[in-house]
Amino acid sequence: MHIDRYAFGRITIDGREFQSDLIIFPERIQENWRRLTGHRLDQCDLQTVLTEQPDMLVVGTGFFGRMRVPEETLEHLRRNGMAIRLAKTGAAVAEFNRLQQESARIVAALHLTC
Repeated sequence: MHIDRYAFGRITIDGREFQSDLIIFPERIQENWRRLTGHRLDQCDLQTVLTEQPDMLVVGTGFFGRMRVPEETLEHLRRNGMAIRLAKTGAAVAEFNRLQQESARIVAALHLTC
């Protein structure tokens, strides 16, 4: 999967446009990704990612970086063998595209707005 473009509230992946938060897996996209608490990323919000067991999870925290990721969530992911990269979504998109050149087991969880 390749992210072609990202702008506030919109992302284009392999020519398809999306307008809601999503998780990008190597072979599929989980559309309309919602978190239990809107601007907070908790362990329970990433069950599909934990099942997939990627080497790396890239988290886009929003255009302005307003989605918070508590330390306990990061620790839980690390205990499950994942490296994590956190960045505002624009930077996370660039990092995801770059990292895919190095490994196929990269997943991105992206908050597209605030």
